Amino acid sequence: MALEPHVIHALPKVALHDHLDGGVRPQTLLDIAAEVGHTLPAGDAESLGDWFFEAADSGTLVRYLETFDHTIAVMQRAEDLRRIAREFVEDQAADGVVYAEARWAPEQHLAGGLSLSEAVEAVRDGLAEGMIAASNAGQTIVARQIVSAMRQNDRGLEIAELAVAHRRDLVGGFDIAGPELGFPPERLGEAFRYLQRHNLPYTIHAGEADGLESIWQAVQLMRADRIGHGVRIIDDVEPGDHGEWRVGELAAYIRDRRIALEVCPTSNLQTGIAPTYAQHPFGVLDQLGFTLTVSCDNRLMSGTTLTEEFTHLSSAFGYGVDDLYRFTLNALDAAFLSGPERANLQRDVVDPAYMLVN
Repeated sequence: MALEPHVIHALPKVALHDHLDGGVRPQTLLDIAAEVGHTLPAGDAESLGDWFFEAADSGTLVRYLETFDHTIAVMQRAEDLRRIAREFVEDQAADGVVYAEARWAPEQHLAGGLSLSEAVEAVRDGLAEGMIAASNAGQTIVARQIVSAMRQNDRGLEIAELAVAHRRDLVGGFDIAGPELGFPPERLGEAFRYLQRHNLPYTIHAGEADGLESIWQAVQLMRADRIGHGVRIIDDVEPGDHGEWRVGELAAYIRDRRIALEVCPTSNLQTGIAPTYAQHPFGVLDQLGFTLTVSCDNRLMSGTTLTEEFTHLSSAFGYGVDDLYRFTLNALDAAFLSGPERANLQRDVVDPAYMLVN
């Protein structure tokens, strides 16, 4: 039987793939847009939230990405980045998330005169404020920022250097984002080699809008620690004649080495990966032993929370508390957090809560 949302909400969860500019509160958008003179497509919070979901629910990644023009427009001042980062943490904590990574691309937030370092420091301050606010409310959450480079630009090495320079400013790792098709990971090879030399972990968006070649490059050429989305790995899995599955060499490599996939079910439906939750590759990949994690991608555009993502999966595949615990541990193990910090979260927060339910 599917788990009730209130049960899922109460359980500790881990969010690895959540874009800072994809989770802005509609009211915050309205507030800042009025101050900076940016015109939004709706004039009240409810209508604005509906507009974002409908615009993103188009079935194509290109149209989905267009919605970010509005959120990025209100994230050009230090005080706005700080506010949005603080609210990111508060909203995650309110949903029962105990560890969250906020990924964003500093190069997109310089129009107001900020330097790259000032932008990263503003997000750092917001995340820190959010963790304090959550703690004061009796909620445990640890937050980190993932600094992203836009794959269509030529600033990969510069942004990698930025991430390394600010690793003590709550920077957990690095990512590349933006249009995947036509901009393969190897374009930013110099950036990834720099990160390797400086021991900073990174994830790579791959296998969302492009297929197996993109995933292969991310894993075999760039040596990604995790894969953002990665669900197109299902293209390397075929049904056999007797109900079994044939797992291809790339898929087997990713499965056997437990390279975590950051799966975002609702976002995947919006961009055409699958027509329904029940037809999402998640069920087959889980059955075959892949290391799966669950995230929201963009809570504003997908009109979702991590509680809702797990609710959809529980309804589609019959997952229970033990399964949610397994996916949460997968995410915690893959988190860009120190080993002792991960162990402390599991021992002090995650395990006690799941033991109470069981």
